[in-house]
Amino acid sequence: MSAAVPYIPDNAPFTSEQRAWLNGLLAGMFSSAPLPAADARQPRRIAVLYASQSGTAEGLARKLAKELKAQGHAPAVSTLVGYTPAALAAETCALILASTYGDGDAPDGVQPFYEQLCLEHFPRMERLSYAVFALGDRHYEHFCKFGRDLDAKLSALGANRLAGCIDCDVDVEEPFAQWKGALLPRLKEDSIFQAHRQSAPKPQPSQAAELAEDPKQAAAKAFTRESPLLAPLVEKRSLTHAASTKSTLHLAFSIEGTGISYEVGDACGVIPTNDSNLVAEILQKLRFNGNEKVPSAKNGNTTLHDALAHQLLITRLNRKIVQGYATRGNCAPLLDLLLPEHQGTLEKFTYGRGLIDLLMEYPGVIDDPVELVALLPKLAPRLYSISSSPAAHAGQIHTTVAVVRFTSHNRDRGGVCSTLFADRASIDDRLPIYIQPNRKFKLPSNPDDPIIMIGPGTGIAPFRGFLHERRALGHKGRNWLFFGERSVATDYLYREELESMHTDGHLTRLDTAFSRDHEPKVYVQDRMLEHAAQLWSWLQEGASVYVCGDASRMAKDVHTVLCRIVGQQGAMPAQAAEEYVGALKEDHRYHRDVY
Repeated sequence: MSAAVPYIPDNAPFTSEQRAWLNGLLAGMFSSAPLPAADARQPRRIAVLYASQSGTAEGLARKLAKELKAQGHAPAVSTLVGYTPAALAAETCALILASTYGDGDAPDGVQPFYEQLCLEHFPRMERLSYAVFALGDRHYEHFCKFGRDLDAKLSALGANRLAGCIDCDVDVEEPFAQWKGALLPRLKEDSIFQAHRQSAPKPQPSQAAELAEDPKQAAAKAFTRESPLLAPLVEKRSLTHAASTKSTLHLAFSIEGTGISYEVGDACGVIPTNDSNLVAEILQKLRFNGNEKVPSAKNGNTTLHDALAHQLLITRLNRKIVQGYATRGNCAPLLDLLLPEHQGTLEKFTYGRGLIDLLMEYPGVIDDPVELVALLPKLAPRLYSISSSPAAHAGQIHTTVAVVRFTSHNRDRGGVCSTLFADRASIDDRLPIYIQPNRKFKLPSNPDDPIIMIGPGTGIAPFRGFLHERRALGHKGRNWLFFGERSVATDYLYREELESMHTDGHLTRLDTAFSRDHEPKVYVQDRMLEHAAQLWSWLQEGASVYVCGDASRMAKDVHTVLCRIVGQQGAMPAQAAEEYVGALKEDHRYHRDVY
């Protein structure tokens, strides 16, 4: 006689997903019938999950799913936004591609999933086999932190790690191939799927929502980083004075009649081209003519000149490039830099150097164009916050670009894409662009809600779009902008527009901080403190807070000051103030787009 099956009641302190999973688990434990073995002839379900901010992790997840399907599996692709740990615990196999964003955080919308996973009372996950691919950018302090933390947490919960977590910089192809090489053979093992029941878990709400994709996002995806739109450049003007120590440009691209669409808060992806003078100098140093045939991931093969101009990163060095070059040339000083104890010295050496520096300092190493191509990472797209409104600027996309120029190791250098705009692109030139949706940086759904925008420098870009959008659509909500730059006389971006909006009342409050016009220097976070009482009042009245700009310092300082204001004005201890700000984020009232 079988024992009665325990049941978790509806009033138990679990979510509906957790309760369903626990009841299913208990039913299996107390059932007298054994679990059916996995049928090797049936496609076996594999959850392919992604935490993506710029779209890279999502793109890799979909590529992986296609490969898994070709191998006879049944992949189920889902974002971790809105996903639950209970849904993950119900899987037997999950492959997770996780990007790190901002100050070592999970991408927007994914933090609730991770925080719930970290609750001490959450059930163990011995049934789950998993692998994590961590994406990040080595220029940030907490490189790949979220992916690493997620991998460690799943292991601590008892899940079975199928392959080690691999860190990936902006050049994704080789680490992704390495991760798959270790992972895919493991998926052929029947034991991984033995605990899997005949009926696969039903899609979670987040998965169902993803299948019913927003038509606007589907239209934007008609043009992608692999197949961009060649959009005419119809406007290019400087936003900074000639006497400024910086150069910031306003750019406008025509999308008239293309069917492409976007929303305020989205980003414009640009496929850059390397400086032709630098390409010519590299070819000269190598004594190649540029017509040599080399492999190309895009179209099988191409010329060396085309690869250097359009496909390969030639302006920066990393450990992989230095290691490959040093090994080929048996360059003792470079090999010494690669020793673990010299990591700091290696970072100093690579900073501000590019391929041309290796060719000049250690000549005669490369004599095969194919070897050169294999040595260099791919040239990645650049993302710029869109500074226009589809309602106010029909048929156009505007961006706000800071031109990067600097001198390093006796050479003048610059950002690949920003100097393309500044020096090599002319009006009516067609440049390859695409839309990168940013679903977590949107205006409030209620047009009457107030918003507080904090955007120094080019962080002003999305907020210009917000302001024009709210005006064009007749939104009645109040608008408050904190803007900062170096000097009011030379660096006040969009000054006439902002002051005009302030004068006519559309921009309810405008507070500026020009750091080099004051001693001591004044920044946007200082202005926030000066108006702490008003800011707290706006928060109490339902205002949403938006932050855009530098992640390394500004965003951290603004967050610290926001918590300080909440603590002071709300008479809360530090921990309670942090929890209040965290609740703003949970309620979709605290948004950050930082880089």
